[in-house]
Amino acid sequence: MSADTNLMPIPGPVDPVPVPRAAPVRADGRVELVGLSREAIRDALGAAGMDVRQAKLRAKQLWHWIYNRGVTDFALMTDIAKAQQPWLAERFSISRPGVVEAQVSTDGTRKWLLKTDDGHEFEAVFIPDADRGTLCVSSQVGCTLNCRFCHTGTMRLVRNLEPHEIVGQVMLARDALGEWPSQPEGRMLTNIVMMGMGEPLYNFDNVRDALKIVMDGDGLGLSKRRITLSTSGVVPMMARAGEEIGVNLAVSLHAVTKEIRDEIVPLNRKYGIEELLQACANYPGANNARRITFEYVMLRDKNDSDEHARELVRLIRHYRLPAKVNLIPFNPWPGAPYECSTDERIRAFSNIIFEAGISAPVRTPRGRDIDAACGQLKTAAEKRSRAALDREQAA
Repeated sequence: MSADTNLMPIPGPVDPVPVPRAAPVRADGRVELVGLSREAIRDALGAAGMDVRQAKLRAKQLWHWIYNRGVTDFALMTDIAKAQQPWLAERFSISRPGVVEAQVSTDGTRKWLLKTDDGHEFEAVFIPDADRGTLCVSSQVGCTLNCRFCHTGTMRLVRNLEPHEIVGQVMLARDALGEWPSQPEGRMLTNIVMMGMGEPLYNFDNVRDALKIVMDGDGLGLSKRRITLSTSGVVPMMARAGEEIGVNLAVSLHAVTKEIRDEIVPLNRKYGIEELLQACANYPGANNARRITFEYVMLRDKNDSDEHARELVRLIRHYRLPAKVNLIPFNPWPGAPYECSTDERIRAFSNIIFEAGISAPVRTPRGRDIDAACGQLKTAAEKRSRAALDREQAA
């Protein structure tokens, strides 16, 4: 058994709920302020010995410098007494995930290979478009779900990301794009999708707490209408996500029959299509202005027939879902068990859904040349270890 697996036992092949464990402590013992609410910052200052009234004022100032100015050095905080800056620096940290590697695709997509304080790697991707810029944010190191079309799903789950590691991805992207001080207009980073590595609803509390900071008008200031949480269908958590986070919902559907979805999204064996679609119908705030997005990866001769398209339309109508369907050309990776549907087949599938009055755009693959496209995220360390394993077996 590897060291990583020892950190978090994973009970069973289907629906392996991560075992909670304490957040890793920084080696230098300092408290990380990124990812803390205003109240938590105030409490941390008080716990370090600052009196209550001063802690309240300093927490407000620190919040502004961290989330509006993007500052990581207490010495640059001009409205905090110079004598107090070293006291803060000794006890607290304002950091970003470490950058192991940064890549830029020929289409402008950026991918960062990031590292946690305890040495685990994960990825974030920024996708620029003419009218928006979308950051794909990871919620876990690795993934438990083993969806068969997804390269990320071939990794083990190592651990959940903490709020500061989730918020830190947004802040690091803003660093790279030169978007400090924070402002509501003219930003390149306009949208966030919790669609990187991991299943966000298996890290619910940390994702919720991080997104509250991202959505705070005095924090990173992104509207909940510009944030989408993608789930493979963790049904019991979907209502809570709607009530406690309130962002747009995307569901990795990928098939319309039990047999096929059981194969490619194993979580379907626990929460079936009907149960999942009923949870979508019940999702708080879903309406024609805020439609649920169904992600549907196009796999040749597997889920791409006219009959599958018509069944998808029937299901959406049966559950009266305010929905749109994102058709995703399969992004191949070495050893993948599937091929991408042909362009003609994807067009025919899309047309059937469009003719039923449901939006079904085909997503243009982005960042394929740097393995940043949908389903391709898998850390370089994991690729290296798999390659080393292959060499050992061949020897």
